[in-house]
Amino acid sequence: MAAETKNPRPVPSVWARGRREADQPALSRDAIVREAVAMLDADGIEALSMRKLGARLNAGATSLYRHVATKDELMELAVDEVAAEIHVPSADGPAGPDGPDWRAVVAEAAGSFRATALRHPWLASVLGQAGLAYLGPNLMAFSERLAALFTAAGFAEPGRVIEPLLSYVIGVSTTEAAWLTTVARSGETEADFVARLMPAAQQAAAPYAHLAAEYAASAAESADPAALREGKFAYGLDVVLDGLALRLPE
Repeated sequence: MAAETKNPRPVPSVWARGRREADQPALSRDAIVREAVAMLDADGIEALSMRKLGARLNAGATSLYRHVATKDELMELAVDEVAAEIHVPSADGPAGPDGPDWRAVVAEAAGSFRATALRHPWLASVLGQAGLAYLGPNLMAFSERLAALFTAAGFAEPGRVIEPLLSYVIGVSTTEAAWLTTVARSGETEADFVARLMPAAQQAAAPYAHLAAEYAASAAESADPAALREGKFAYGLDVVLDGLALRLPE
């Protein structure tokens, strides 16, 4: 008698199983995800629960679980939903000097990622915590288009190039989104918040020569903090792309 074969443990991702049939046709998974994204944008991750989401949709938690098994699955779906907003330019054209300017198109994709993360302040902070979120179709398409850009530029292993790029963009976006959330909670404009904060920051930095010089320069530019953030992001991205360019074959 043949030994029984044990079923393998299921992959803990919403993308590893098919959609469940629902007994409540008016409540679709797409509607659930759209409402979850709206709640996340308004109040953050801590405020999202299946019970609160059900109340917003006039549905019980049991009805939600027919579509989404856990909150982790819901976060996977929400991450992939907003990933559709990230624009990656086409990689059409031959590789090499006559092809597209790979730095410009990669910078455009990175800028679109950052803009999406700032529209949805919870996004960057959960990307590394959403289990197998990269199995989602929108995130998979994003990664595929980015790989095509680097392949067209002449990189032999685009996956290894994508990792440091996204680490930089996600890291900066996480910090920036947290900062903007703090500003929003203050009820002030960003410029007013910075103006109120800067004297204390300069005083604290006074004993440290390099930090004092940095804060003095920031204070001179603090009238337009959004432009200052944009400039810092662009500078750091240039540093990353300079390093990646060294990996291109001669």
